[in-house]
This record gives sequence, C-alpha cells and structure tokens, in this order.
Amino acid sequence: MAKRILLVDDEPLILKGLRYTLEQEGYEILTAADGEEALQVFFEQPVDLVLLDVMLPKLDGIQVCQRIRESSNVPILMLTAKGEDMDKILGLEYGADDYMTKPFNILEVKARIKTVLRRAAQPAANEEKKIIRVHDMEVNIVNRSVTLGGKEVRLTAKEFDLLQLFITNRGKVFSRETMLETVWKYDYMGDARTVDVHIRRLREKIERNTAQPEFIFTKWGVGYYFTDKD
Repeated sequence: MAKRILLVDDEPLILKGLRYTLEQEGYEILTAADGEEALQVFFEQPVDLVLLDVMLPKLDGIQVCQRIRESSNVPILMLTAKGEDMDKILGLEYGADDYMTKPFNILEVKARIKTVLRRAAQPAANEEKKIIRVHDMEVNIVNRSVTLGGKEVRLTAKEFDLLQLFITNRGKVFSRETMLETVWKYDYMGDARTVDVHIRRLREKIERNTAQPEFIFTKWGVGYYFTDKD
C-alpha cells in the first residue's frame, strides 16, 4: 500500500514539483497551501508523513506542527528558508522530526523521506528484549510505545529514537556528535543544539522533576547518559 504524504507549502511551483516527483516514487500525495487547510486535510484523512513549510498563511508551520503533535506522532519534516536558524530549532522543539533548508535538492528530499518513513515503520532490529523496564518506565521496542507509572507517554519519532539509544546502552555517555550520527542516521548538517532541544523535550515528558532527573543525566562537557540504576 502506497505511503501517503501531506505536502504543505504556499508556493504553487514547489507543491507542483514535489507532488510530481514524489508521485513518480510511488507515494500518494495530498496538498495544502496554508496552515488551516493543512490541519483540515490532516484530520480528515490518514497520513504517513507531513512535509511542512515553516512560513505559511493563516497558521504558520510551527503552529501546525504543535496542533498535530497534540494527537499524533506522525513523522514531520519541516522546510525552512535559508538562515532561519530559530525556525529550525523551534520546529524541532515543537515536535518536528527533521528539517531541510530551502532551496533544497530533490534527491535529498527523497532520501530524507525514505529515512524518516523507514525509521517510523520498522521496529529496531536485533534487540534482545522487546520490553525494557526501568523504575516505573516501560519501553516497548517493537511498537515504539512508552508508559510511565502506567500512563502513556507520547514521544515523537526522534524522541523515541533517542530514548531507545539511551535505554539500550544504560550508563554509556553519548556526545552530541555521536547522537547526531547515530539517531539521524545520515550526514546531518544541523548543529549540536538540536540534540539539546530534543533532550530537553524528552526530559519534560519522562522526568517528574527535570531539576532532579531519574532517567537522563548530563555529563558536563561530554554529553548525556541514561541511569545505570534499577
């Protein structure tokens, strides 16, 4: 069954070009030209991935991303204009899985889409345990779900990838550079602040008190690690 992608951009030529190229790759494409239309389309039809421009009429891409994240973990790949560093960081902070800078190379777009869809669809391979329990957290590696004290914790795809990296390597300290290489799984050109943004949001979701963490700790000057204590 073809994967369905929602393209959101207010530039008709970009929408037309992306739609044509991705349909040639076998994807089913939905389009929207503003933020309100994007949400309407998204909540009316199932979508496997959202390719979302930051600068949109009516509701901008950040607002759209926030609204989607209130109820869905669908992968979101954001498009930003060159030099919009804050938009990049904000897009990731509010739940986007990745971003690309305009003007973009269509081959890179296709590669990013395949990577994000593959990561979202496939459980981790060669894991010895399907369910990992630490304190009152339960992480299901196969269906990529997390509960804390019996309550579901909604994570983005990238947040789950980070948590999985940590929880399957408890006590190991990971540098920001290593996390970028391991979790993003391709030549990622973002800066290391992206990792800090994701770690902060992950902590906000799984730590009862971020000032006194139970799970994710900082090794100052080195990176981050997951507790090695049961």
